[in-house]
Amino acid sequence: MQQQKKIIVIVGPTAVGKTAVAIELAKLLNTEIISADSRQCFTETTIGVAKPSLKELSEINHHFINSHSIHEDVNAGVYEKYALQKLDEIFTKKDTAIVVGGTGLYIKALCQGLDEIPAIDKNIQAGLIEQFEHKGLEWLQAEVQKNDNLYWMEGEQKNPQRLIRALAVKLSTHTSIIEFQKNKVVTRPFTIIKIGLNINKDLLHQNINKRVDQMINDGLIDEAKTLQNYHHLNALQTVGYKEIFTYLNGEYSKSVAIDLIKTHTRQYAKRQLTWFKKDHDIVWFEQSTPQNIYQFLKDKLL
Repeated sequence: MQQQKKIIVIVGPTAVGKTAVAIELAKLLNTEIISADSRQCFTETTIGVAKPSLKELSEINHHFINSHSIHEDVNAGVYEKYALQKLDEIFTKKDTAIVVGGTGLYIKALCQGLDEIPAIDKNIQAGLIEQFEHKGLEWLQAEVQKNDNLYWMEGEQKNPQRLIRALAVKLSTHTSIIEFQKNKVVTRPFTIIKIGLNINKDLLHQNINKRVDQMINDGLIDEAKTLQNYHHLNALQTVGYKEIFTYLNGEYSKSVAIDLIKTHTRQYAKRQLTWFKKDHDIVWFEQSTPQNIYQFLKDKLL
């Protein structure tokens, strides 16, 4: 890869319209797309992760979609290696590539590299997973708050996978995972241009509610039924599936589960915006069009 190669990174909250913008830009730039969504890579999940449609996938070559199984351990480190390899391939024939998604840690891994964290005790991690499955999220949150208050104050509080990881690091190394995250930035051999998409909060919430209703109409409940035996896997500890699993288990009514998906998705969108707003390299576009963004990019792509 050479210095003149460039990636355009399109970020923003869920349901803001990133996929449509990325596809139109990819057409204008005659290039390919690498997803930066931690959930759309799994072949077994479709409706609940709002994958691009078959038509959209046929229009532009996409990577990191349907690339892995829910039975695989996919994390930011796996993504970093995968995305860099795909960029190498794309840059043999294109000068520009597009990266699009809302998983902030994956974007950070690709653009800046990951901090080196010592190996954790696998027995400790396995024990935490087992206890979480029996005792639930509130127990896990309390354990993290008690053992690693630094992470509790700065990290994600509702993501079981991240909480277990943080607690396992603390119990294995006696040091907070935050202490290892010193933001040591690597230099990539390509130029990075970051574009953020955002819209009015009320409109975003409308989009989220419509998307959830459409997921239900498209068969999310039936999809979740096919995955119910694997509900314990990390890949399925996510908004959309978790709430439907609780409905299928008889804990919630269907309407309550749907309302919870909408609520939790809105909360997730807020966390995404909080993450991305901390990155001052992102140029934000409010209710913009692919053509406007393309005009902004033209000078930078010379």
